[in-house]
Amino acid sequence: MSSDEERIHSKRREFMRSATSLCIAAAVTGTRADAATSVRTSKGGLTMTDRRKLGALQVSSIGLGCMQMGSPVYGGQVDRKEMIALARGAVDLGITFFDTAEAYGPFTSEDILGEALQGVRDKVVLATKFGWNIDAETGQRLPGLNSRPEHIKRAAEGMLRRLRTDRIDLLYQHRVDPQVPIEDVAGAVGELMKAGKVGHFGLSEAGVQTIRRAHATVPLAAVQSEYSLFWRGPEDELLPALEELGIGFVPFSPLGAGFLTGSIDQNTKFEQNDFRNAVPRFSAEARKANLALVDIVKKVATSKGVSPAQIALAWVLAQKPWIVPIPGTSKLRHLESNVGAARVTFSPDELRELNAAAAAVKIQGDRLPKGALDMTGVEAPPKK
Repeated sequence: MSSDEERIHSKRREFMRSATSLCIAAAVTGTRADAATSVRTSKGGLTMTDRRKLGALQVSSIGLGCMQMGSPVYGGQVDRKEMIALARGAVDLGITFFDTAEAYGPFTSEDILGEALQGVRDKVVLATKFGWNIDAETGQRLPGLNSRPEHIKRAAEGMLRRLRTDRIDLLYQHRVDPQVPIEDVAGAVGELMKAGKVGHFGLSEAGVQTIRRAHATVPLAAVQSEYSLFWRGPEDELLPALEELGIGFVPFSPLGAGFLTGSIDQNTKFEQNDFRNAVPRFSAEARKANLALVDIVKKVATSKGVSPAQIALAWVLAQKPWIVPIPGTSKLRHLESNVGAARVTFSPDELRELNAAAAAVKIQGDRLPKGALDMTGVEAPPKK
């Protein structure tokens, strides 16, 4: 048995001991312990106090981004059994929010989650995304985007089947389709909501005016975009708009695609299939300049006796109570470290000092290759 598997089994044993103790206590006092809402997780994990709201949707304060399960964009290959074990380990650690997409594979990540979470479906929140032009039956990637209402509905049926569930808790448009009015997209999702197949609606990397239009048609629970100490662009327009509208924010890459963990320097060689090879801010020259930010994070981490990754995640959590980061990983040890960030706090002075120091670093290089960057912040065409 591998060390990761041993750790997962240990977590499960501790979880079951906690559950048993709680149920016994409930019987003695004559009260009913509801395992879905009352059992606290194993030591070091998230608890029922570590919950946040995305609109009306309650989730764990830290979620799990599941792109790497189906699309190993950070290089290497992933093992299905290990990913199933990882998802189940996440549940044992108190994570209730799982973020996937039909594009991750395509279909692979959804299928893995569907198998992994069968026994705990009612205790978790499943979020997935449509919007790329993917054949709903074969998974073939076709050119461009596709958010035509009929395509959304076909895509949702495949998602339900792969996730082995009767409803999707949060359904996002993955990227804004410049050919389809957002009112039509929202209308299609609204019909799925009325049918009980979708619980809540979200957008990913959308323009602010498109967010407003969508929200006026079908209320949005959440919007996704990249956000971290390494990329603070959402602070200019997006976050103020979301706060005004009461929409939750789900930052992906809250660890700066691994850069803020302190494990990458200017000499790091990424694997051939690692997307960071094509990202301007990860060029060797840009990394050399950007390491000034990592040095700041490391200094704060040392002062608090935690890891740089935990500081980076705790900073995101400290920005607003309606922000829920979804760091992705394929390693249980990283997952355990990530949930530990919920225990890290900053005084107002500490937060001001960290913000000021980070803001003084001029980040070199765009956050995405130009083609991908051009698909972010897009405004949908007007409704005719």
